[in-house]
Amino acid sequence: MDFSKELKDLFFMQQAYATLFSVLNKIQFRGDVYFESLTSRQFMTMVAILHLPEEETTINNIAKKLGTSKQNANKLIGSIEKRGYLRTEPSKRDKRAVNVKITESGNQIMAECGEKAIYFMADLFKEFTTEELETLWNLLKKLYSFDGEEQDGFEETAPDFEIEQDRGALQTRALQEFAKSRLQKGDSE
Repeated sequence: MDFSKELKDLFFMQQAYATLFSVLNKIQFRGDVYFESLTSRQFMTMVAILHLPEEETTINNIAKKLGTSKQNANKLIGSIEKRGYLRTEPSKRDKRAVNVKITESGNQIMAECGEKAIYFMADLFKEFTTEELETLWNLLKKLYSFDGEEQDGFEETAPDFEIEQDRGALQTRALQEFAKSRLQKGDSE
């Protein structure tokens, strides 16, 4: 029996896995540099909190949103809480759980990092067309569900957190730069 197709598929699977592993580490490292005030993992933890209804910001729900364990989420939340960007309080719905809230200084740091995230995304995906971005996203969701569990993603719009007037202007400027970089990419094709 000829197993050449299976061997080729296995080779591509191994290469995809190894490349994905390396890419994720590289993106996390570069994100840490971009964000400065938070690590990439801390930033995404706070993004996850913003994408959950206020009374459902439990450690279990945050962990599920991030695709990680409760222990990992708890460790991340603890490190952010020590910096004063989060606080925990007993859940009103479940006496065994705590809800995680973003503090005022947490809102400020998220506004700062949110602007930096726009520049990071523009740099990270500068070689991708809109169609390639959509394909990549769909393929990653498909990969996530290899075990039958669908990703509890970030598609919903996060509730607005208070942004000072000058921060709104910074975000507008960042979006204009992002649009300009995407336009230049479109012109070169």
